[in-house]
Amino acid sequence: MLCPSSAAIVAPKSEPAAGLAQAVRYWIGVDGGGTHTRLRLWERRAADWVCLGEGQAGPSALGQGVGQAWRQIGEALAAAAVQAGHAVPHWAQCALGLGLSGANDPALAQAFRAADPGCARLALASDALTGVLGAHGGQPGALLIAGTGSVALALHADGRQVAVGGWGWLNGDEGSGAWIGKAVMQHAQRALDHRDPAGPLAQAIWARCGASAEALLAWCAESGQARYASLAPLAFDCAAQDPAAARLLQEAVQQLEAMVAAVDPQASLPLVLSGTVAARLAPQFSAALRARVVVPQGDALDGALRLLQSA
Repeated sequence: MLCPSSAAIVAPKSEPAAGLAQAVRYWIGVDGGGTHTRLRLWERRAADWVCLGEGQAGPSALGQGVGQAWRQIGEALAAAAVQAGHAVPHWAQCALGLGLSGANDPALAQAFRAADPGCARLALASDALTGVLGAHGGQPGALLIAGTGSVALALHADGRQVAVGGWGWLNGDEGSGAWIGKAVMQHAQRALDHRDPAGPLAQAIWARCGASAEALLAWCAESGQARYASLAPLAFDCAAQDPAAARLLQEAVQQLEAMVAAVDPQASLPLVLSGTVAARLAPQFSAALRARVVVPQGDALDGALRLLQSA
């Protein structure tokens, strides 16, 4: 897909920093999470900026490795260039605005910056911040992201940024795809022990991952965030027939609603839902929360470009 219309709202307007005006030919917005990376590429042509296209690649969440993140961003850039029928830009000509999962970890952010391949300009923030900037056009609002991971963030009218969650898939990311995947695996293990009913959900996990203790242990030993998240759809598929799956999804709803309440206790901000899990759970959210949900003004790539403009 070539440059959705929403991209036009953040077409680069400001000049690069002094001394970089000649070097920066391309502005790039990046949205990177635990499953995939999206990138939007702009080129400067005389006094105008033209959106060339978009590219996608694998996960660039910093918790999965800084080297992997830069590789996937490079692959997404190459894909955008191919879509545009354009040579792949040199990093030295590029200004990057990046919203990456894990960028709120100072050590990971520092390591990512240290591995910079030579960009003319770089602005880095969490994918939650760029998401909320894009969703509300830079105005006050709240965002709940529930995909492979989960996080909630609010921009308040007084300038405060309040974030909740985003602790990572091992010990946090409640209500996310990886969190659901871990829960369904635990259910399948308990069912194998005859501690939980061996209903449709457990049977589906056994069919996917193995029906013996040895097979389940091997699957878990080889799996990371994205692979656990790949199990989450089984919970949705089984929810109508299996009370265990339905209860698990209801707990995910409760966890996600608690995150929204923590970033906006007064429930005064418009709310955007983002991510595949949030979309599938949306009908189960409370009526009060659903009443606050608005259509996003833009996406996280728009927010990444807004971040770059303000850097």
